[in-house]
Amino acid sequence: MNRRPASLAVRLTASIGVVITAVLLVFGWTVERSISNHFVQQDVDELNAVVRTLRHALATIPPSIPPDALRERLANAVSGHHNAQFQISTSDGEVIYATSGPSLSQLEKGVRPVKTVTTDNVSVWRVNGETLRAAVVQVPSAVGPDAEPLTIVVATSIDFHLHYLERFHTNLWMLTAIVCLAAIFATWLAVLQRHAPIRRISREIRKIRTDQLHVRLDLQTVPAELTELVAAFNDMIGRLEALFQRLSDFSGDIAHELRTPITNLKTQTEVALSQPRDLEQYREILYSNLEEYDRMAKMVSDMLFLAQADNQLLKPEFATVDLNAEIQDLFDYFSAWAEEREVGLDLTGKPVRIQGDRLMIRRTLSNLLSNAIRYTPSGHRVTVNLTTADHQASVQVRNPGPIIPEEHLSRIFDRFYRLDASRQRSGEGAGLGLAIAKSIIEAHGGRIGAQSTTGATIFELSLPLVPCGDSQSPGGFVHQFNHFEPDRPET
Repeated sequence: MNRRPASLAVRLTASIGVVITAVLLVFGWTVERSISNHFVQQDVDELNAVVRTLRHALATIPPSIPPDALRERLANAVSGHHNAQFQISTSDGEVIYATSGPSLSQLEKGVRPVKTVTTDNVSVWRVNGETLRAAVVQVPSAVGPDAEPLTIVVATSIDFHLHYLERFHTNLWMLTAIVCLAAIFATWLAVLQRHAPIRRISREIRKIRTDQLHVRLDLQTVPAELTELVAAFNDMIGRLEALFQRLSDFSGDIAHELRTPITNLKTQTEVALSQPRDLEQYREILYSNLEEYDRMAKMVSDMLFLAQADNQLLKPEFATVDLNAEIQDLFDYFSAWAEEREVGLDLTGKPVRIQGDRLMIRRTLSNLLSNAIRYTPSGHRVTVNLTTADHQASVQVRNPGPIIPEEHLSRIFDRFYRLDASRQRSGEGAGLGLAIAKSIIEAHGGRIGAQSTTGATIFELSLPLVPCGDSQSPGGFVHQFNHFEPDRPET
């Protein structure tokens, strides 16, 4: 089972706590080492002071001084150093003088003599339960006829220092632990406090319901670190609001579009059953009902097609498609309807081939052409222009007519969208043709758009060309279908 990740407060507190603990531990270790080194240096200075005093005393002692006087003089020489212990012996091991206390003879045998006591050559010894910091120094002597060098073993008790360091160590690490815990707790409180904007944003987000998708979080009231997050949330809510609005409109449009044929079917059936009729009358009623059934079947088929597109289930079967041939076939298909409406059809440009699903591309072009013919005034012409640029084929379907306002152009490819919401369709489809065309073009990796200027509306789509240079004919063409002689000049 996957474990739930730790909260940001715990992570941040743990990270800062580790840093604080490491810093305090290093600081405590540094302080402890500094004090310990201070005591060592203090002991070394004490030992050097004793050695200097003894050097001076030995250098000023007359050679013929009696042994008792010599011991008295040496004892008085270090009378100011109460904690110092020393032993003076000759090169053959004869002890000239030794202070009371533990014997330093063993120390003399185990440590190599030096000329000056330093922190590097000082030694720590434990003798008879007492801890000493000691050193062995050789000095010249004027005592004796041969003036052989003397060996001075000098030591000082450090038990007091060790006891102090032990207490200091215990107190220091106890204090460090307390400070670490206090710092971590304070960090945790600070993190919780600083996370208050996140909790406030969470509360505001929880208040948003499906009927409040218009609500947006105020970017001016959040910290800079959360601005991008809040902006992304507002953008997401905006998309959800648009989606919910589309779904709401879609549901209403479906109900509206289905209500009309269902009402017609119900009314015709009630009329048919209201009185006895002959076989031919029943046949006419059934044919009329069949038209309504066909209309509903086509609407359901179109909605299923769009549902597949929404779920990326459209899988075009790519092949080479000759747009010129497809458009000419559609001109032949729509010729009777265009002649009835007194609308001309023109095809200009040069032959273009693309990679796409032939049936889907034909359906897109059919939807655009039928839409253009439907809204072209009598006596005018629909023009289809084919061009190529940057490995893209462009198809422009231009039809004269009134200007489509800009606010409608942005939604003209929405499902069931009407320029006039009060207008009832009659035999003009359910308003899904442009939505289907957009889904097909996007499934092919292309683009589709519309623009409306004075006197004309242009739908333009672009699709990738066939990836071979010899498939394009360099020559152009102009293909016209004139199904009527206009009663008035074209404008």
